[in-house]
Amino acid sequence: MTLFVSPAIRDSETSTAVLVRHTLLQTQRLLLRSARNPVALLETLIVPCLLLVMLDTVIGGQIQKFTGGDALYGSVPMVAIVGALSGAVASGVMLGREREAGLLARFWVLPVHRASGLAARILAEGCRILAGTVTVVLVGFLLGFRFENGVFAAVVFLLLPVLFGLAFATFVTAIAVFTAKVTLVEAIAVLTPLLMFFSTGFVPLAAYPTWIQPVVRNQPLSIAVDAMHALALGGPLAHSLILTVIWALGAIVVFAVPAAVGYRRASRG
Repeated sequence: MTLFVSPAIRDSETSTAVLVRHTLLQTQRLLLRSARNPVALLETLIVPCLLLVMLDTVIGGQIQKFTGGDALYGSVPMVAIVGALSGAVASGVMLGREREAGLLARFWVLPVHRASGLAARILAEGCRILAGTVTVVLVGFLLGFRFENGVFAAVVFLLLPVLFGLAFATFVTAIAVFTAKVTLVEAIAVLTPLLMFFSTGFVPLAAYPTWIQPVVRNQPLSIAVDAMHALALGGPLAHSLILTVIWALGAIVVFAVPAAVGYRRASRG
């Protein structure tokens, strides 16, 4: 038996107004779910703030003696980005569990705009990353971190982790929707500490062995940290900022189509 769907209903489900409304509703659902998830709260807000305090307490003084500058201008950007990456992995795990539970398939058969599910995840992820970044910066302010280059530079500073995190979230989403194993998504979390420990936000570049310095200097997290350092304190900015945007947009371009195709396939069961 063929199910007849009225053209008016079909058109209404694909209209721009419905897309906006359904995206906002699903974004609210995802944000509420994250707020009620202890693991998501830990990885998004609490752990990054504790990590920042620990870094400033344990090695902040040593780095200041070594470089003559405040270590917070490296550790605050690094921790903000690490929080974005960790939260992206947690969101990927939740996406995988929703797929296993059949929730994505249930949304597919409801009169919901097809693009709203993925659009809501992008919007919710951006909101989560921005909230985490602002929280880390507030803790940094309590420790002595300040913006020295004005309001515009501060706004760009806050937006860079969002761009970087969304690029990583696109990669995680592509993995989450193409594999049935949540453990594979969780394994991606190993990348986060590796990027952190071998970045210029953890310790100055000169503190690393000479043979690994080119890797540390040119890996994405170091480039983003250098850009945010320059935005907050001053210094050469154009090179690191352009490379950060290229890294992020390049990752989005590469993984956006697989993520969208995989999300559609996972939704259709």
